Amino acid sequence: MTMTAPAAAASPESEILAEKQTRRRLLDSLKQEGPQGAAELAAPLGITAMAVRQHLYALEAEGLVANAPERRGKGRPVKLWRLTPAADRFFPDGHAELTTGLLAAMREVFGDAGLEKLMAARSEQQAAAYRDRLGRAKSLKDKLVKLAAARTDEGYMAAVERGADGAWLLVENHCPICSAAAACSGLCAAELDVFRRVLGPEVEIERTDHILAGARRCAYRVTQRDG
Repeated sequence: MTMTAPAAAASPESEILAEKQTRRRLLDSLKQEGPQGAAELAAPLGITAMAVRQHLYALEAEGLVANAPERRGKGRPVKLWRLTPAADRFFPDGHAELTTGLLAAMREVFGDAGLEKLMAARSEQQAAAYRDRLGRAKSLKDKLVKLAAARTDEGYMAAVERGADGAWLLVENHCPICSAAAACSGLCAAELDVFRRVLGPEVEIERTDHILAGARRCAYRVTQRDG
């Protein structure tokens, strides 16, 4: 009679690694998609909502997530989980302290006019790099997808969505230069100008959500101009 060897039990080290990976995926999902319930978080992970809750309670104990009930329809309120500011350390900060210090030093040495000239030169470099990434993309959707990919490579966790009104949304779930942008508001204005130059005059783009204004993400509504 052939005996089947019992499956080897997972080692404590592999279990700890799997646990860390799952919790990191939960943090990434909350960062990209915003507040969610345990069932919503569980679906893409292929585990039960109960298992997700156990991970969430562990993350809550570390101060990385928090929850609040939200009523959806006539049923019981759903407990929605969100990231806390303490979770920011898991996402790139773009060397915030160094960048902020350099901006302050440039303003002191070159003055506001000199800093604006430097930012304009940087914007030209960005626009050129993004045009290369867009390549021969023709449709607005294709252009936005390629632009989002370029921004994701820079740490912005960008994506393209379709708005309820049919307009395209360029969404950035993280700002790796947030500290620098808070110290120099011109950075955000320069980025919006870069997007407009790259997408062309036939495109209308406006910022609808702004992290520095307290929103969870930055979002830009993008439409094709008539005519």
